[in-house]
Amino acid sequence: MKIKIFTTGGTIDKLYFDQLSEYQVGTPQIETFLREANVTFEFVVRSLLQKDSLELTDDDRELIRQAILQDDARQIVVTHGTDTMIETARRLRDVPEKTIVLTGAMKPACFRSTDAVLNIGFAVAAVQLLPPGVYIAMNGRLFDPDHARKDRQRYCFDTIADG
Repeated sequence: MKIKIFTTGGTIDKLYFDQLSEYQVGTPQIETFLREANVTFEFVVRSLLQKDSLELTDDDRELIRQAILQDDARQIVVTHGTDTMIETARRLRDVPEKTIVLTGAMKPACFRSTDAVLNIGFAVAAVQLLPPGVYIAMNGRLFDPDHARKDRQRYCFDTIADG
């Protein structure tokens, strides 16, 4: 079993650029984390985008969707910025016969106190156990994209009720 990981940027991949005194999306961090964690499953990382999710367009979401549709992998993790992760997850709903788990981080992976490591580990476990469909793995919980929201005040995802 091989897990395909598509990276799109977001906070999980942000790095501090001292000359600019700001954070910018850098190279994908997930491969480093998985290698350092000594995982024994096969995985392939493909970087699709290096953008903050607020900068993602409908064309970017279609690029992500097409990459997933065209890939042979049936278990897919997508690292994504948290601000528009739900929108992208909803765009992927019609992808058949694949288990797709989106995850990200509220704090950059390079921080000592980051949620990235937990979220990556949780997404990798979830993609191996869940039936085909689209899910969001954040804060140690799984979310249906149709019933999820980002709670900016509490720095976490939460479930919303119908209606």
